[in-house]
Amino acid sequence: MRFSIIIPVYNRPEELEELLQSLVLQKPFKNPEIIVVEDGSSKTSSSVVKKFDETLNIKYCFKKNSGPGDSRNYGMERASGDYFILLDSDCILPNDYLAIVASSLEKNFTDAFGGPDAAHESFSSWQKAINYSMTSFLTTGGLRNKETASKKFQLRSFNMGMSKKAFRLIDGFSKQRIGEDIDLNFKLLKKDCTTHLIPEAFVFHKRRASWLSFFKQTNNFGAARPILNKIHPGSFKLTYWFPSLFLIGFVASFLLLYLNIISAALVFLIYTLAVLLDSFSKTKSLAVAFNSILAVYVQFFGYGSGYLRSFFRLYIRRMDIKAAFPGMFA
Repeated sequence: MRFSIIIPVYNRPEELEELLQSLVLQKPFKNPEIIVVEDGSSKTSSSVVKKFDETLNIKYCFKKNSGPGDSRNYGMERASGDYFILLDSDCILPNDYLAIVASSLEKNFTDAFGGPDAAHESFSSWQKAINYSMTSFLTTGGLRNKETASKKFQLRSFNMGMSKKAFRLIDGFSKQRIGEDIDLNFKLLKKDCTTHLIPEAFVFHKRRASWLSFFKQTNNFGAARPILNKIHPGSFKLTYWFPSLFLIGFVASFLLLYLNIISAALVFLIYTLAVLLDSFSKTKSLAVAFNSILAVYVQFFGYGSGYLRSFFRLYIRRMDIKAAFPGMFA
């Protein structure tokens, strides 16, 4: 089995360098092909890639900006391997990542696999807090954990793999810029492709570089979900409404305070304390714990408001998908 590692990058050369360095440090493993696809960046990674010309089997491609999914397709179309590993540029690999993936696929081959993420000890307190928010059972991360436990998990493009055969069968990622990995899951299922999680194949995922970018990211995630429900009828789940209901409930709790009704506010206070205590128990850091509160609220408010915005345009105003969100498609 020959791996080709596909890495789309957009204006993030510093993070890409960390990822490439972690590939250099992989434990003994046949030198995989690495394809870096620059997605029309104004701050390119060409000089970073050149640093690894002699230590990695690396190729650098520059293309017009068309989004991460289309960039992954671009890389896979030019790859020589028979199995593709897809990584985001803001990830760092543990030294045994490739060995774990190779061993797992040799024992139990699958058309596509997914891997989890974690926070590296070197990450800042707010980066660790964002990781907590995205993975905790007290947030939407808990819903993803249930999907994983029931073998109905959804592959995430920051850390996943796919065979060349599966890529050709489903014609890769769609032109959708946000939620393209969820769309890919539906395409794989429709073609009866096999998928599974490799729990040990985790990556250290930095995610967003600021609170504002994290809000924008989760807002786009929320907006993408009703679009996916339209594209794939029957995929809707009531749980997708949870962040929006959280947002509505939080606003309502403040309005109720003016009427001296404190029960709703107490619910949110108890939840906030639960997040604080749970995060502290996992990270042993007060800084991370307090930042986790902010991360959870940013995540819920971002996703919830994005979902409401998208639902209103698509289901209330009944707008065409591309007319409602022209920027979400390449």
